[in-house]
Amino acid sequence: MLQRSAIFDQNYDSYVEQLAKINFKSIKTILGIACHGDQAQIHFLNHKYLISKNGIKNSSGNRPDYRICVILAKYILLCPSQIHLDTKWVSFKDFKRTSHFTNTNFFASDTQSVMVKHFSGRLKALFNISKKLGGVPHKMETPYDLSVQFNVLPRMSLLLLFNDSDEDFPAHCNVLFPKHAEFYLDPESLAVTSAVLANSLIETDQTWSD
Repeated sequence: MLQRSAIFDQNYDSYVEQLAKINFKSIKTILGIACHGDQAQIHFLNHKYLISKNGIKNSSGNRPDYRICVILAKYILLCPSQIHLDTKWVSFKDFKRTSHFTNTNFFASDTQSVMVKHFSGRLKALFNISKKLGGVPHKMETPYDLSVQFNVLPRMSLLLLFNDSDEDFPAHCNVLFPKHAEFYLDPESLAVTSAVLANSLIETDQTWSD
């Protein structure tokens, strides 16, 4: 059986092979990306990435985390035929193709649960870390202890909602997506995107606290 890293390498090579066939200039307006020669430039969570026939690289010229590679590749490969703009906030389960149990379970475990476990009782720390990742306070009609919007991709933001624990209720976390997100990424990639956000917040907190 192939090692997990070997499988990731095979999948990565497959994505790069598909990306090499894409005319980035023909999709740059729809996706809101920049093109420089034969390279596409995408900002993901305040970090710049370059995509070309030679692969996916971060600003240091290295291959980023596999999950980020998948998100960026899918963002380009799943480019819709037109710009979609429906900024209504919806939950992950509201997307039409998220009925598969694995997607919903992954979203709950790798986004909601890890955030609650790490930041319960640490609301101020979560707010400060969110600002470091470019998060902007966002007012919701329903009150939350914390509501922060992150621009994760050129056409897509995520809204992090967090209620801290109190005498009556445990901490609760949720992430909302703009309705048009389903035109730019498949459900699995949307779940991974929220998980990367959660992981980035936790890693930044750990680094900042050291």
